[in-house]
Formats: sequence, structure tokens, C-alpha cells
Amino acid sequence: MKKIPTLFTRGPDHLVTPLLTMGCQWVQRGEGEPTVKIDGSCCMLKDGFLYKRSSRKLTRQAKAQRRRCNDWLATIRDFKDPPNGWIPAQPCFDPFTGHWPGWLIVGNGPEDQYHMEAFVNSAHLFKNETCELVGPTIRNNPYHMDKHLLWSHHIRLSLAPPPTDFDGLCLYLGQHLMEGIVWHHPDGRMAKIKRRDFGFEWPLKAQP
Repeated sequence: MKKIPTLFTRGPDHLVTPLLTMGCQWVQRGEGEPTVKIDGSCCMLKDGFLYKRSSRKLTRQAKAQRRRCNDWLATIRDFKDPPNGWIPAQPCFDPFTGHWPGWLIVGNGPEDQYHMEAFVNSAHLFKNETCELVGPTIRNNPYHMDKHLLWSHHIRLSLAPPPTDFDGLCLYLGQHLMEGIVWHHPDGRMAKIKRRDFGFEWPLKAQP
């Protein structure tokens, strides 16, 4: 599963600007289906095994250069060696952000206990697909779950068409308590926007 592009480009403060991301014009032409973005931890089910999302890390020197240089671009030498068994989610990294998403198989250690709990609780999903880990310990539990589950990305929570212009989306996401929106094009392309892209709080703070 490749990284989904954000509908608008980001500024130096990491918030979005009114400039549309190249290749996402189809969203504003009304060609995609808008759906609720599920706020969890991305996973992959493949050949009976569960994998968790794991990005390949930049070296310390590369991180320092990225902070210092406005025109920094990543090269393969800027990355640490990946962990054993790491599977890239896309063929190459993003040279502008230094982000290279991938997958690691879930094990039996304490760091993977919630993934394994969800795996057991969601046995009906044992097929090749991507999904979201949701539950009591994930992202302040915005769905008020009492156990950990895997929610398939094939199950889409459709929305009435929201605005797609910058100001309209800012107002819409400020008024709707969801992580964001994902648009699905019939040919498989996707685009997303999140509340945090406009500076709105998410995940919501847990109530005392």
C-alpha cells in the first residue's frame, strides 16, 4: 500500500496551503468517492500473517541535514539498513520528505500484543488485504472500542460529497469530528486530507 498523497501541498509549518498537489485535480472535478479516513494503525494481512507499518529510518546525519537545508533531497545513502524482514510498501522513497514506508511481520513480543489481540479477534479477515488496527490503546480510542480489532480498508464509510476547495474543506473539517477524508478514484488512485493538516486537534484528548 503506497502512501496516499495529501490533497494540498504543505508549507514550512507542515500545514497545508491552498496549492493543490499535482496529480490530485481529479478530486476537485468530482471523480472520486469521498470516505471517512479511519484513525488507527495501518496493517497488512498477507498469506495468513499480519504485518505492521514500519518506515525505513533516516540516519542521524540525514535528519540534521534535512533540518538545516530547505532544498534537502534524500538519497539511498541517507537511510539506515532496514530491519530483517522489512518489506517496502512502495519501490522507492519520497526524496522531498525522506519517507519510505514498509512492513514488518508481527511477532509474539510485548510490543506486538495489541496487534496479535486484534488478529485473533478478527479471524474473519484472514485474506490478503490492508486494514487498520483500532482499539482501546490506539490513538486515544476515538471509536470507543472495548477490544482491539482490524478494520478492513475494503469497507468504506461513505460521505455525502464534502467541499473540495481549500476554504470549504477547512471549515468542513473544523466542524466534523473525524480524522479526515479519503477520496477513491475508480481507477485506484486515492487522495486524502486530515483535520491536523489545517491545524485542528486530532486525536481528540481523552476525557478525564
